[in-house]
Amino acid sequence: MRTTARSGRRFAGRLKQIITVLATAGILSTLGATVATAAPAGGQQELMVPSSMGPIKVQVQWAARGGSAALYVLDGLRAPGDHSQWISDTNAIGQFAGDNVTLVFPVGGRSSFYTDWYRPSSTNGQKNTYKWETFLTRELPAFLSKYGVSRTNNAIVGASMGGNAALTLAAHHRDQFKFAGSFSGFVNPTFPAWNQAMRAAMWDEGMFNVDDMWGPAGDPAWLRNDATVQADKLRGLPIYVSSGNGVPGVLDLANGIGNTVNAMGLEAMSLTAAQIFRDRLAALGIPGRVDLVNGTHTWPYWERSLATARPMILDALGL
Repeated sequence: MRTTARSGRRFAGRLKQIITVLATAGILSTLGATVATAAPAGGQQELMVPSSMGPIKVQVQWAARGGSAALYVLDGLRAPGDHSQWISDTNAIGQFAGDNVTLVFPVGGRSSFYTDWYRPSSTNGQKNTYKWETFLTRELPAFLSKYGVSRTNNAIVGASMGGNAALTLAAHHRDQFKFAGSFSGFVNPTFPAWNQAMRAAMWDEGMFNVDDMWGPAGDPAWLRNDATVQADKLRGLPIYVSSGNGVPGVLDLANGIGNTVNAMGLEAMSLTAAQIFRDRLAALGIPGRVDLVNGTHTWPYWERSLATARPMILDALGL
């Protein structure tokens, strides 16, 4: 009997060690286990998160001192399938390296506008329907909660395509997000002619069909996903919106002439949207910081906007 008890204790101890190792590696979470895992303070990690779209890679930098608050950071239209451009093209990681907030970088979703689509794109053979709102507000928070990340004390920011999404996701999920920021975002997609502008951009980036996303212009989905239309739902939420005016500067030198010209045109459109959004906030009596400055539609400016937003983000998260 003594030998059996001793063997049982050894087995239990060994099992506990195995669970700890697997949980630390993120394996149990990937398999959907319910084991709570302490996030490594300040470390970086790549996670594969189950979703209705299939496994989604998420790059994270854990809070410096193991805190539970998180900042979701969304990519632009050309979001790569293997990494976040915020990590490869900016110093976002370094900006928050000493802060007690987990940075969350979802990977992929090009031309998705980080929204729930009606159906798969009918023009490029897409197999799964984009369900990015579901992923960012249900599946991903549930997964991260196993690492001690809060479901309710989060901020969200995005550049270009991700800018409007950051605002609309925060508007519709106030229980999750305490701050929202848009950098050169197209924050008024129901503005005349924008349907066609988005159609052209999404066709250029992967032959995606905008009609499969929100239906034809005028469909209720367009209104639901328009940050300007939904502005009243942002009342009481700290907001930061930035846009350049299309005038190039020193930060554009590395872009090359062709890319800079394209970035100038895109930012002129972003400027118009930001002005409309600013005026909408003013009409509703909603405070929000809107910076309209020199610059174009490119990563060095969004890096600078994130640095400007950083103290506002930390304050909103109580850090």
